[in-house]
Amino acid sequence: MKKRILGLALAMSTVFGAAHAADTKTIGVSIPAADHGWTAGVVYHANRVAALLMKEHPGLKVVVKTSPDPATQANALQDLEIQGIDALVILPTDPDPLVNAIKEVKGKGTFVSIVDRAPSVNDTSVRDLYVAGNNPALGQVAGEYIKANTPEAQVVIIRGLPIPIDQQRQDGFDKGIAGSKVKVLDRQFGNWNRDDAFKVMQDYLTKYPKIDVVWCQDDDMAVGVLQAIEQAKRTDIKYVVGGAGSKDMIKKVMDGDKMIPVDVLYPPSMVGTAMELTAAAIYDQVPVHGTYTLDATLITKDNAKNYYFPDSPF
Repeated sequence: MKKRILGLALAMSTVFGAAHAADTKTIGVSIPAADHGWTAGVVYHANRVAALLMKEHPGLKVVVKTSPDPATQANALQDLEIQGIDALVILPTDPDPLVNAIKEVKGKGTFVSIVDRAPSVNDTSVRDLYVAGNNPALGQVAGEYIKANTPEAQVVIIRGLPIPIDQQRQDGFDKGIAGSKVKVLDRQFGNWNRDDAFKVMQDYLTKYPKIDVVWCQDDDMAVGVLQAIEQAKRTDIKYVVGGAGSKDMIKKVMDGDKMIPVDVLYPPSMVGTAMELTAAAIYDQVPVHGTYTLDATLITKDNAKNYYFPDSPF
């Protein structure tokens, strides 16, 4: 009897061991390096969710690689391919130069999720899943707020990087102010960087004796903008509208700071959402193909506490 029980236990162990081995999978996560606050948030949430997913799925390995530019990211994709991955979650540094590298991964039968930055020609054959904030709405919500609250404002704009999502935000903003007397004085790139935005804002303050509102579509750049305004001691500027939902800007909204009356949500945690959906797809065969778009919520003093996370890096 003991021998039969031992034999049954060994047999069951073999079956469960084989099932566990069959359940072993690898997800590669390729994201930009933390070159500003929002991408620091992306790195934070990617590592946070990687740990949670590996705890939830004991056979899962999640490899997170950060890259500062498209060339480095293309090499990172090759490294992930060599390691062998069942799925790829990628937030491209710049999507268009990486299309061929992503296609190569997809062509091998790998489940591919693209986050935030899709190629300008949104070829759905490049990916299975697309998770992003609503870039046109981010611009439109900001434009509509300015149109409603300062309908004859003279506005300067600090753009992000010359990539597709920046253009989507600009187009959305123009739609938001359409039909009003809001006048755009200038649009320059600030590269989603507070120091670059500081320099652009200094230039604007020199060129334009009267500015009513600044739209800079990114909270990191808003920091540089506020510094430049304070340094120049300009009192004509009524307020600044940023975007993303950084804890510092949300705190200003909560506190009733007149220079930051609102913010527009564009959460870096979206990379975590993509990772969770990807894991569900490869483990549970959940049909998550297609596009998953997050809302561009207008954060005001009334709802700011719902989006304030003081322990977050961004």
